[in-house]
Amino acid sequence: MTTRIEAVDYQAPDAQARFVQSLKDTGFGVLKNHPISKDLVSSIYSNWKQFFDGSEKEQFQFNVDTQDGFFPKSVSEVAKGHEVKDIKEYFHYYTWGQCPAELKDEIHSYYEQANGLARELLTWVEGNSPADVASHYSEPLTNMIDGSQKTLLRVLHYPEFQGDEEPGAIRAAAHEDINLLTILPAANEPGLQVLTKEGEWLDIPCEFGNLIINIGDMLQEASGHYFPSTTHRVINPEGSDSRRARISLPLFLHPRPEVKLSERYTAKEYLQERLRELGVM
Repeated sequence: MTTRIEAVDYQAPDAQARFVQSLKDTGFGVLKNHPISKDLVSSIYSNWKQFFDGSEKEQFQFNVDTQDGFFPKSVSEVAKGHEVKDIKEYFHYYTWGQCPAELKDEIHSYYEQANGLARELLTWVEGNSPADVASHYSEPLTNMIDGSQKTLLRVLHYPEFQGDEEPGAIRAAAHEDINLLTILPAANEPGLQVLTKEGEWLDIPCEFGNLIINIGDMLQEASGHYFPSTTHRVINPEGSDSRRARISLPLFLHPRPEVKLSERYTAKEYLQERLRELGVM
């Protein structure tokens, strides 16, 4: 039977169980009727599109040591196991990091809303983890993020295609996320796909207003691989759609560096290993 991912109504009585089951089955869950403002997301997409289209972004070049700021296409990530850079540029927002003054209040408001919901979803995950799985957690999942300065909001810009893109490059090559959970409002354009257990690429429901959540490698590690960190990608648009840019707004929920994920890793050790693999550290 082909895997399907269906949107779960956040306000439904069985939302927690259905959502966590989707995470267990596919590594992804989709929520509708959730509390994050669609108007706020739409405004952020519009305002940051202007930022990426302008020259001001060059004044916010990223800091290598702290990883905050603007990452141009020239230093875009090469996904683990790949050799060609993704076709994207992006901005890393942390509460303590650099940010254009005129965009700060709006992006910070979203950061706070998304963090609040992410904390709630961690309680859903832990509350629906079998006892033998929960026993792997070195501390309650919500405790892992208390006081964390590492949670990252990434504003992604996949530019319009110009026809000179490197052969074999796509907007985001197949990869897994590093963190605990990723919280992602549906982008302004489709393209996100997840690799199913059957080895097929499945389109993620991208209706505007949906919220897409996926398991990251750190939660996979912390749960003894009960929750899968699933491979996903963003494919290239075709035809007239190739002249349309795509904006995406993932929040990568990170624990404090000293949190013990497993016998093998602390969060800091895991993150540094992956950043070195990506070539951004």
